[in-house]
Amino acid sequence: MTETRDTREQQEDTEEHRLSLRNLVVDDYDDIAEIMEEVYPSMGPWTRKQFHAQLNRFPEGQICIEDNGKVVAAALTLMVDYRRFGDRHTYDQITGNGYFTTHDPNGDVLYGVDVFVSPRYSGMRLGRRLYDARKELCRKLNCRSIVAGGRIPGYTEYAGDMKPEDYIELVKRQEVYDPILSFQLANDFHVRRVITNYLPEDRDSKAFATLVQWNNIFYEEEDQKSLLGGDKSVIRIGAVQWQMRSMHSVEELMQQVEFFVDALAGYNADFIMLPEFFNAPLLSNFNQDNPAEAIRGLAQYTDEIREAMLSLAVSYNINIIGGSMPVYIDKELYNVSFLCRRDGTWDTQHKLHITPDERSYWGLRGGDGLRVFDTDVGKIGILVCYDVQFPELSRVLMEQGMRILFVPFWTDTKNGYQRVRHCAQARAIENECYVAITGSVGNLPNVENVDIQYSQSGVFSPSDFAFPHDAVVSEATPNTEMTLIVDLDLEKLREMRYQGSVRNYQDRRLDLYQVQWIGQETRRND
Repeated sequence: MTETRDTREQQEDTEEHRLSLRNLVVDDYDDIAEIMEEVYPSMGPWTRKQFHAQLNRFPEGQICIEDNGKVVAAALTLMVDYRRFGDRHTYDQITGNGYFTTHDPNGDVLYGVDVFVSPRYSGMRLGRRLYDARKELCRKLNCRSIVAGGRIPGYTEYAGDMKPEDYIELVKRQEVYDPILSFQLANDFHVRRVITNYLPEDRDSKAFATLVQWNNIFYEEEDQKSLLGGDKSVIRIGAVQWQMRSMHSVEELMQQVEFFVDALAGYNADFIMLPEFFNAPLLSNFNQDNPAEAIRGLAQYTDEIREAMLSLAVSYNINIIGGSMPVYIDKELYNVSFLCRRDGTWDTQHKLHITPDERSYWGLRGGDGLRVFDTDVGKIGILVCYDVQFPELSRVLMEQGMRILFVPFWTDTKNGYQRVRHCAQARAIENECYVAITGSVGNLPNVENVDIQYSQSGVFSPSDFAFPHDAVVSEATPNTEMTLIVDLDLEKLREMRYQGSVRNYQDRRLDLYQVQWIGQETRRND
């Protein structure tokens, strides 16, 4: 029996998102045509022959996002020698009537032909993700800019009262919202001019278009190997030094989380990290006379919070290190950090070493799995608070390819914080990696065992000439709610490994000693 569209959409609504950015292939045509019919009902999709020609001429420039194997968004591009066309071209002229016969592999401009997203995925910021992929492609092809003729569909409501130039000015000043131009301006494009008769069949835009441009500030740098995806050389991370405040619902908590996610995503961060037990304010909903009972009550919110964070990771296109939260399974209580990836998948890292206080007050037990996590920008590790004080764990992670270690922590006193900080700095030096730590600040009156906080978040590096003189990349003001936003250059780590003043990785005496993991491996939660 043929599956109906309604049935398929119901299945899509219940499946976990598995977003993947990749290049289009010939077999994607049916998905592409379906989206274009929905998005452009008056213009329709490319023909199959046009689509095949586009892929044959410039396969690297045709990008899509798939979800569980189905294409849900796409961006089409070509390279042109822009001097051949100038600013007064039409859509058909510069695209070769949709066959991309104008593509020039030696061109100096990446031309944006189209971007479209399935209406069922609106609000998930997939268009922004495609724009970011285009910018990455522009940099790696060493093109000087991205140029596109942008439709202005909102102009149809104002055409009787003003010229397109006046409408564009209103959009620039955010007095008017245009679904395409407003999006382009928010993604660092600027308007060069208005084009007339650009796409005659575009009735909403009255055949006008904005010629928009994004400049590649890295133009003339060496081409890089991979054109799309793969590990990045510079990773931007954000750490939230979290203010503990009175909260009584998951909605209140997630409103605060989304505030920071939104802020750091606005700076195009690849990661955001929250502290250990960032959801502790919700402990106030439970009996404080029995801390063990209260922490088990808090665990009932964990699944809901994790799902909310996963949704934010996808919507804001940022990987979230979800601090840690209690997990209560089969009458066993664990302290678990959650990695919520922006592709819609998630993973967990249990805290392995339990402090005497956690054991006596709450009855926590340690997990028994450790692994490096693959992300879209490289391999990372997560150690929760006390675990960073055991150097064997970081060494195991380093040997599996970890280059950035995230350490969410919670400490109530300065001496507790100093243990975390100094051990984190040692891990960065001995493993030739970056280590980021973040904790919480403020007070929680009437919440037993997490009533006071001390934190100074920081990002640490190895200690050599290529890094800051004190091996501190950045650090927060102590006991103040704030964020750190830091760029980490992984190329410096590679250079140090083979050319550093000292070379911890190469100089290990494996003939005398070794660190061997004998526990189980944590499996990914697909």
